[in-house]
Amino acid sequence: MNLTLHGYWRSTAAYRVRIALGVKGVAYEQVTHDLRKNAQREAGYRALNPQGLVPALEADNAVLTQSPAILEWIDETYPDPPLLPVDANDRAIVRAMAATIACDIHPVNNLRILNALRAEFGADKATVNRWIARWIGDGFAALETQIARYGDGFAFGATPTIADCHLVPQVYSAERFAVDLSPYPRLKAAADKARVLSAFAVAHPDRQPDADCA
Repeated sequence: MNLTLHGYWRSTAAYRVRIALGVKGVAYEQVTHDLRKNAQREAGYRALNPQGLVPALEADNAVLTQSPAILEWIDETYPDPPLLPVDANDRAIVRAMAATIACDIHPVNNLRILNALRAEFGADKATVNRWIARWIGDGFAALETQIARYGDGFAFGATPTIADCHLVPQVYSAERFAVDLSPYPRLKAAADKARVLSAFAVAHPDRQPDADCA
């Protein structure tokens, strides 16, 4: 199967997908869309993804959007190694941990929201950074408790799951905006354990073909 991932180097949602593909050992091509220039809003890309957001994953017979759905598709299409536990209750817990990031932290902190805060509401850099830290803090506090309860090295259990695919990019974002992670030692330890793995390391934004690390 031929796969093409449409993304952007600093998109944490695209970062999740790169991690999952790496864990599975699946080869793919990348097409990049510079979010700073609104390239994702161009007509050609909107023909693939009407929302005009990244990521999108082109497979042989489908265009998949929304990173949580893409991760589930990857896990179902390439089942080894699994990114979800066998037990139904455990799967629900892992999905909930991932959703804490994908639904509650990330949407209010992504680039289009931050740009609106700056352009429409006059927020300065300090205000934007406080906004980011506020929502990351709320979500990370909950995840710290869950990781303490369910983690065994990783966010859930002793092997990476989709919770880790979400957690590592969100920790990257938190560190980028200088969010204090000291209140979340278990969360930080789980992220550190995951991101040294090859699949996580090669997915890092700085290692992407469109990376602008200046």
